[in-house]
Amino acid sequence: MVNKLQRRQRIKARIRGKISGSAARPRMTVFRSNKQIYVQFVDDTTGHTLASASSKGITEGTKCEISEKVGELAAKKAMEAGITTVVFDRNGYLYHGRVKSVADGARKAGLKF
Repeated sequence: MVNKLQRRQRIKARIRGKISGSAARPRMTVFRSNKQIYVQFVDDTTGHTLASASSKGITEGTKCEISEKVGELAAKKAMEAGITTVVFDRNGYLYHGRVKSVADGARKAGLKF
């Protein structure tokens, strides 16, 4: 029997086999905990995080509304770091709910996937 975490790890490995971030087009990865949501822009060739954002400190709204704000904040930080296009990594989560809200917020702020 495979539990929820093992299932997500399998999906994550399958996704990471297909996508990879570079300096020109980094990987935008999303991590979702029960209370917070985190976004990182990773250059996989060097293994460095170029920019990041999280929901810590944002308290107003539902989890999906907060996630959209985090997506906008992440896009703003990415633009400041010179990042305009990214590869989206949903990190084994379904593209639904908070993960989709992050992507929509980033797109709204001008990031291209």
